Amino acid sequence: MGYIMELRKLVGTRPLIMVGACVILINDHKEILLQLRQDNNCWGLAGGSLELDENLEQTAKRELFEETGLTANQLTLFNVYSGEDFYYKYPHGDEVYNVISAYLCRNYTGVLKKEAKEVQELKFFKLKQLPSNINPPDLPILHDYIRNTDEATPHLDGRR
Repeated sequence: MGYIMELRKLVGTRPLIMVGACVILINDHKEILLQLRQDNNCWGLAGGSLELDENLEQTAKRELFEETGLTANQLTLFNVYSGEDFYYKYPHGDEVYNVISAYLCRNYTGVLKKEAKEVQELKFFKLKQLPSNINPPDLPILHDYIRNTDEATPHLDGRR
């Protein structure tokens, strides 16, 4: 059982500061990998919470592999996020204030294989054709990535 689950036994659904990492994985066609989450039916980045014996890069690599079957050969720190925009209340009631290290990955190996407990579907999207139902904590990260990429800036809310 993971660290956060152990804490939840003690504090219930009350807000926790949750430290984690996510991966902005880009393929050779400049498409971004998103996963359709089981818990809220939203598309988001592969990622999750830090375990006691890990550093954040290890967390990013582990979560990417667990959720997608892909192995990150190289990660580059993109940015670190925290604050009010990263508060999230899960559908089952748990509340968190996320501190997220986002990593870029263009060098990876493996075959896409979803983790059935957490992931409904895995799909690469063109930046101009992202789905409208983005996981709330991932939305600011995706906005930031799109602003900083050389691709034409699409709107994540469906507007052009």
